[in-house]
Amino acid sequence: MPLKIGIIIGSTRPGRNGEAVGRWVHEIASKRADADYELVDLLDYNLPHLDEGMPASMGQYANEHTRQWAEKVAEFDGFIFVTPEYNHGTSGVLKNAIDFIYGEWNNKSAGFVSYGAVGGTRAVEHLRLVVGELQIADVRAQVALSLATDFENYHVFTPQAQRAVQLGTVLDQTVAWAGALKPLREPSRELSAATAA
Repeated sequence: MPLKIGIIIGSTRPGRNGEAVGRWVHEIASKRADADYELVDLLDYNLPHLDEGMPASMGQYANEHTRQWAEKVAEFDGFIFVTPEYNHGTSGVLKNAIDFIYGEWNNKSAGFVSYGAVGGTRAVEHLRLVVGELQIADVRAQVALSLATDFENYHVFTPQAQRAVQLGTVLDQTVAWAGALKPLREPSRELSAATAA
């Protein structure tokens, strides 16, 4: 089975820039043959503020919206998080979506495409701390889009030419790590046979 990478749009604000950025990432990624890429829009999941009674690490999800989100995240071997920067951090809606589940994130890889006044770099530093706790291997490369130079009037997405090259490096690293971590996600046949015996 080919690796599968989810491109998660981390904003649900009206008029958000994240949708155009996410679609750009998906368009470039879809031309590659190293993995299957899927755009995941948090608007399609309509998650409320975290409303699970048990800690996510227990894996005992009581709500249907949580189970649907968990099933979607479980499909992927790695992720590209498309994040805005709000007040030196990521968006509340993305952090909330991450916090809903736990095991479905484990032993996968993540790359980041951010945007903001200073490229969204502080949002990514925030996310690196978060995904480390989820046992996600975050890659070093990053695409940091400036509202001043990669958008017209801070809203119409017009990425500089080198951004596609930077994105290629993020995708290369994310796919490589997703492949490297695959044995941790899928127990070996020998282990499965031993357990069955």
